[in-house]
Amino acid sequence: MSSSSQVTWRSHYALCVLAIIYVCNYIDRYLVSILIEPIKLEFGVSDTAIGLLTGVAFALFYTVFGLPMGRLADRIGRKPVVALSCIAWSLMTMLCGVATSFGMLLAFRILVAVGEAGGSAPSVAMVADLYPARLRSRALSIFMMGPPIGIALGLGAGGWIAEHYGWRAAFLVIGAPGILIGLLLAFTVRAPRPASLSSPQVRQERFMATLRSMLGVSSYRLILVAGSLAAVAGNAVGTWNPSFLIRSHGLGIQEAGFLIGIVGGLCAAIGTLTCGFVTDRLMARDAGWQVGVAALGTLVSVPFGLLFFLWPSGGAFQVAGISVPTAFLFYMGFAFFATWWTTPCFGAMSGLFPPAKVAQATALFLMGVTLVGVGVGPLVVGALSDLYHTAIGDQALRYAMASTIALLLAPVVCLSLAVPRYRRQTLDLPANQLAQADAVTV
Repeated sequence: MSSSSQVTWRSHYALCVLAIIYVCNYIDRYLVSILIEPIKLEFGVSDTAIGLLTGVAFALFYTVFGLPMGRLADRIGRKPVVALSCIAWSLMTMLCGVATSFGMLLAFRILVAVGEAGGSAPSVAMVADLYPARLRSRALSIFMMGPPIGIALGLGAGGWIAEHYGWRAAFLVIGAPGILIGLLLAFTVRAPRPASLSSPQVRQERFMATLRSMLGVSSYRLILVAGSLAAVAGNAVGTWNPSFLIRSHGLGIQEAGFLIGIVGGLCAAIGTLTCGFVTDRLMARDAGWQVGVAALGTLVSVPFGLLFFLWPSGGAFQVAGISVPTAFLFYMGFAFFATWWTTPCFGAMSGLFPPAKVAQATALFLMGVTLVGVGVGPLVVGALSDLYHTAIGDQALRYAMASTIALLLAPVVCLSLAVPRYRRQTLDLPANQLAQADAVTV
């Protein structure tokens, strides 16, 4: 369903710029997680308040603005929405560094969320426009390296800057490059524009009609639920991992940032690329593997995650002067497989919907991922940590995080149920026709 089957150097250049923007997106989003301890110290807030800062407040506004941004991108084109959004969220990240109160920091984080709402979904739709179906999962896997690389740079560089220059400097320095990258996209990238985006029928279709047509596809509903539940564990782990290593394994803020950000991020990036290639290869045999790969990778990640959080403290070996906990070896396996649900699920949107609805379908998917994942994950772990503390003490965070890993079994079930439905629904048809077919076959 790509607007063109021709792939040129311009396609690859556009993909690289979009991937860099997605890296900036996750650097700015997760930077705050490595800064939790100094922020708590300066403003004197609880773990629950930090969960609000990193979770509910961010997720609520990201969700509210996500679908309108996706709809706008499906109307006026993907590039202007992504470029302006990147510039906006990067500027708001820099302003976090000048916050003089927790309330002001919370307000700037909300504005970061509003900016980031216009980044992911239009970018995924633009990648789908750039590449034909046979290459799309590989292209998306390169784009989806943004989260692990962004988290790696955000935690690694953010931890180093905070250690030497303070947490405020981390926001100021790390936010600035995104402004330049947004301008680069706006002025140097040629974006394809599928003819269907200009169709009068598309422009006149009401929002609720579009929403009903998308939710009428059963495989999409299952993917939506699966992504939302998987994101609970993913965002809980991503937000609280540095604090877990600091509290339960005695690492410093810079050491935790290096291990989770650089080493863990590298494992996640390799896992994402591997997932893209595996998906394209298996998809050539059976379309159901688009979703089946996501289910398989998520299932394999569960035991690695449980072992990471429940393994007792103790060093395995030294790396760059850091005593690496034995438990971290299991985290490397978890990081490799835990991202396998993302690329196939995003790729499924372009298999189920025409170009004029891909950004909206992706935005709706991201609404679930963000509202449930970003909103609930960090907050639940923070609340459980506070609750467990009276009985467990300093190890409360360990068991709070382990409790979230079991949730990954739910998306495995949803994705497994989606495989046969996706297999018969991956037709190059508008969403309303898919919904009608679905009503007959399911």
